[in-house]
Amino acid sequence: MKRHTAFHTVAAAVIFSSLCAPCNSAHATDPAPASSASIKLEKNQIKGPDLTDGGTIPKEATHFWVLGATGARGWTYTEKLSTSFSRQIGVTDVAKGSPADGVLQKGDVILGVSGAQFSGDARVEFGKALTAAEAADGRLRLIRWRDGAVEQVTIPLPVLGTYSATAPFDCLKSKTILERTADALASRMNEPGYEKQNAISRSLNALGLLATGDPKYRPLLEREAAWASNFSEQGFAAWWYGYVTTFLAEYVLATGDESVLPGLRRIALEACKGQSAVGSWGHRFAGPDGRLFGYGMMNSPGEVMTIGLVLAQKAGVEDPEVATAIDRSIKLLRFYVGKGSIPYGDHAPYMVGHEDNGKCGMAAVLFDLLGDEEGTRFFTAMSIAAHGNERDQGHTGNFFNMAWAMPGVSRGGPEATGAWMHEFGTWYCDLARTWRWEFPFPGQPKDKIIAHNGWDMTGAFLIAYALPRKAIFLTGKKPSCIPALDARAAWHFTHDGRGYESATPFNAYDDLTPEQLLDQLASWSPIVRDRTATAIARKKNLTPEQIMVLLDAPTAEARLGACQALTRLGSRAAPAVPKLIEALDADELWLRVQAAEALSAIGQPAMAAAPKLLKMVAKGATKDDPRAMEQRYVSQILFNGRNGMLRNSLEGVDREMLLEAVRAGLANQDGRTRGAFASVYTNLSLEELRPILPEIHRAILEKSPSGIMFDGQIQNAGLDLYSRHHIREGIEMIANYTRLQKPHGSDSNLPRLLKMLNRYGAHAKQAIPSLEKTIEFLEDPNRKDFPHKLGLQMAEVVRQSIHEIEQLEDTPELIDLNLGTTNP
Repeated sequence: MKRHTAFHTVAAAVIFSSLCAPCNSAHATDPAPASSASIKLEKNQIKGPDLTDGGTIPKEATHFWVLGATGARGWTYTEKLSTSFSRQIGVTDVAKGSPADGVLQKGDVILGVSGAQFSGDARVEFGKALTAAEAADGRLRLIRWRDGAVEQVTIPLPVLGTYSATAPFDCLKSKTILERTADALASRMNEPGYEKQNAISRSLNALGLLATGDPKYRPLLEREAAWASNFSEQGFAAWWYGYVTTFLAEYVLATGDESVLPGLRRIALEACKGQSAVGSWGHRFAGPDGRLFGYGMMNSPGEVMTIGLVLAQKAGVEDPEVATAIDRSIKLLRFYVGKGSIPYGDHAPYMVGHEDNGKCGMAAVLFDLLGDEEGTRFFTAMSIAAHGNERDQGHTGNFFNMAWAMPGVSRGGPEATGAWMHEFGTWYCDLARTWRWEFPFPGQPKDKIIAHNGWDMTGAFLIAYALPRKAIFLTGKKPSCIPALDARAAWHFTHDGRGYESATPFNAYDDLTPEQLLDQLASWSPIVRDRTATAIARKKNLTPEQIMVLLDAPTAEARLGACQALTRLGSRAAPAVPKLIEALDADELWLRVQAAEALSAIGQPAMAAAPKLLKMVAKGATKDDPRAMEQRYVSQILFNGRNGMLRNSLEGVDREMLLEAVRAGLANQDGRTRGAFASVYTNLSLEELRPILPEIHRAILEKSPSGIMFDGQIQNAGLDLYSRHHIREGIEMIANYTRLQKPHGSDSNLPRLLKMLNRYGAHAKQAIPSLEKTIEFLEDPNRKDFPHKLGLQMAEVVRQSIHEIEQLEDTPELIDLNLGTTNP
């Protein structure tokens, strides 16, 4: 299929100049400053507070952008994690002795650059003006508003020249930034108090110096390696250990200094021991039972941990536990190849953007280290396509999105890094770099930084600028397992990332013609296909019959795109039901899942697919699907309490086939998947459920090893089933379960459990001793896993319940299952 340049045209050529001579460092204004009368301000552009007409920066604002090498900081209007509607920059600080000192002051408002008022995103236009000034004469020309007066002023900047077409490769500007930033960082690392730096920034800073390959930093790196080899953490250990392990392993590999190898081995083995039973990591290491705490699986620390273990193995840590941990982790992560961005945890692929806070960049590096061509190729492409507003945001901030950008992009070679830099990185990097050659964490577009505020990103940016030196594995010491892209291919990947803006996410795709939309549905990018499918559903300019043609296309991507579009059409896609049912027999797992998603979205007209879907659930894990991911998705499609096809009624569904599917699904690793079967419990009688009561009982007693946030859903459903039918074993099980509540949600779930006990009438009195133990648990001031104030509140709820139980007199007939009442 022919690809269309849907959103932008390509310039015929780009001419790059050589480095310019240094400019005069004195402060300056333009020879003929313009008066306020000579600059016509377009007030109708302003969205948000007009800082020149009584508007003020929000009091809660704590996010003030670094304004590059000027030495100033400023605030811009943000909306939906975007500065695209900003047309002013309010100056919030000017460093003494910096280039902006004497030209700008707190309270000034920057209205434009290079003689023109901002016509688009003020932050982006300011960043591009910085890059242009550093490439030319070093004179950054601004339109400044101060106390009602408007004039043009100039800030002198160092002349660094242009970025090359393959920056940072063959790029004198990148080389200059690398050298000056490395020296500045080394100086700061020798200052008192540096050791207070958090372990992630400290490890990245050390990696940045190591990536320069300059031997003059060796004494400083030896000191950092000694710190890393003795590192230990009991809190959010997985986050810190991944970066510390990565630095320490890279240090051993780069220097040959094996004196820290015992420390590296200790840390690596502690990390392996902290891996969950399914191969993941979370905030903290897993408990003795192999399950994670809190939110459960988190891919961001897990991927870096795996990278660190792979490098540790290369550095000489050859313990079998390391190989096992790597293998388990890769089984989790490889599932996402070709499907979307690697998500937050054990979830569906992330489809909002080509990146999800750096995890695709991490995956590109990881799969490249392992020589996995398919994984490396896909996640490198995703990294290149992630720029602009996609890269500019992330969960709790975009620290990791930026830290892993260039390591991921660079797997595609110099043309890829150059294309990405000129699409987004040049102005962004120049805006983020201070006049003191530091890179503090920029933060995402938002008035308030909620995480990573004050973190140092200098090392992360150094790693990017040090790519040409190939001194460490993160920067290409080992040649990539995939061939370097040519310029045209690199451009295509950056092009595929265009058109998304969180403030106006559909505008660009809404402008495509029907022919272009069909073309885009065959894209390599699952994100492009998804955005295109959304545009089709919004515009309603393509029929299901036109889209169905792609179900017979020769490429899997086109067939997947058709499923994505039909899903968005919902009930309008009913004519596609027969073809989608055929697709349930496809060889590709993800095509089968996407076809099932489309059938679910169509609704009632697709009910004929239910028998095939039930067989897919009953199939469970296979050699090609070791974690039963197909079962996971189809279980949700059929039984999810919100929109499952069979959630409300099982009328006409073959009972034997249904029970076989439920029996298999209740053994899935994922807590949310198990929870989907709660709807079956309410739609079948106890007699109909009797053949699978052992599995229902086991699902109450044995928590899922993954999907920790949702593991209580099926347990609650099972206990509710027991209490509704007065099953004797439920009394003790419910009472014991009241002590296993997580703080989050306990204020609603604990009363729900206590009401289940009330259904047993006077029989519930036997649970009172266990409930009194729950009160002791909740009131224990020494517990670390339950807030004391909340515990006291919940203890009173339990006391009230005991009082109510003591008043109960009815004695409903109890049913004995004789399946045991071990603690859930």
